[in-house]
Amino acid sequence: MDIAIIGTGYVGLVSGVCFAHIGHNVVCVDNNEDKIKSLNQGVVPIYEPGLEELLKKYRKSGKISFSSSIGDAIKKSTVIFLAVGTPPKKNGDADLIYIENVSREIARHMDSYKLIVEKSTVPAETGRRIERTVHLNMNPKFKNGKKSDLEFDVASNPEFLREGSAVEDFMNPDRIVIGVESARAEKLLREVYAPLKAKIVVTNLATAEMIKHASNSFLATKISFINAVSQICDRVGADVLKVAEGMGYDKRIGRAFLNAGVGYGGSCFPKDVDAFARLAEKSGYDFHLLKSVRRVNEEQKQSFVKLIEDKLWIIKDKTIAVWGLAFKANTDDMRSAAAIDIIQALQAEGGRIQAYDPQAMEKAKEFLKKVKFCHDPYEAAKNADCLLLLTEWEEFHQVDFKRVQDLMTQTVIFDGRNFLDGERLREMGFDYHGMGRGDHEAA
Repeated sequence: MDIAIIGTGYVGLVSGVCFAHIGHNVVCVDNNEDKIKSLNQGVVPIYEPGLEELLKKYRKSGKISFSSSIGDAIKKSTVIFLAVGTPPKKNGDADLIYIENVSREIARHMDSYKLIVEKSTVPAETGRRIERTVHLNMNPKFKNGKKSDLEFDVASNPEFLREGSAVEDFMNPDRIVIGVESARAEKLLREVYAPLKAKIVVTNLATAEMIKHASNSFLATKISFINAVSQICDRVGADVLKVAEGMGYDKRIGRAFLNAGVGYGGSCFPKDVDAFARLAEKSGYDFHLLKSVRRVNEEQKQSFVKLIEDKLWIIKDKTIAVWGLAFKANTDDMRSAAAIDIIQALQAEGGRIQAYDPQAMEKAKEFLKKVKFCHDPYEAAKNADCLLLLTEWEEFHQVDFKRVQDLMTQTVIFDGRNFLDGERLREMGFDYHGMGRGDHEAA
């Protein structure tokens, strides 16, 4: 099938490469000509395991191409996926200006039946607005009075890709959700995804749009819940890891997303929680729960900074090593990363930051100033008064902590992900502090 992907950000690029991988002919479009030039040279602008290899393979075979011409892509394709950004406004609403602009472009260039598919995360009723926009902006030469001679459908197909495992998630999905309003649209989308042999959930447009928001908001709720529990654990001397394990064996709950830490980040959870709360508000419902989820997430970062202040006493002129900057492991994504707020709070108190991340340092430079970016974990630890682990990269499990111990001025570790072996580190002589491990009650 001939497919166009409008937008080559995280979702668009991963989806486009994976569609080519399962046999479709794909053209990815972006108005950033420098990005398109790089992609046509095989340069991937994001770090995602397995993505670069697949892109090079299918670019060479001609199954995928990259273009800045939206008109050509629309005319060549039957199915058009919208994967443009939907950034948050100050009030929490999703900014849909890019969705509207692309919808107008599709209307002006389409010359045959098109299936327009929302892939970006959008609030309910966006599909209806896309449909209206296309009708109003369709090329006059294809109109006959108020009734267009051209047919088109709008569908919703939300993505559920996790950064760091996006290619695997695409190829082996838990489910594929398609929101459609016609049998023709359903048939086409079933054909698009037929090679995956996955469970397909068919709904109307608004339901598919809601499934995405509800799914991400529930997962964010689960994270904030265990983070709130971790605060209580520290106060009563309980271990949140054992609490999560005991909860996780309950099939009604499950262990996934019960990992206490410094809070969630990335491009999805913060934005989607806010957007869902705003959607509820505009529909007449005050979603108190989601507001609390966001508040707990912010408070978790503040509590971590307070813990550091309590243990170090004075932050000013202290050298602080930071391991991990990306919002999670196996990605270079710095959007809403907890490391940004934590580092900036410590810098405001006069702390000097030495940081290392296996993939995210170049992008971190856009968010963090006056930070010494280091070549490896050891350089970051040199002469440090404490060490913060903020991203759970597997590389940090392989570190020689005896060497780290010799390099540090004070051997204090704050593990913001409960990733390291705290018991072993204490036996070595480190002053180790995890999240919700019951060891902060004296702070």
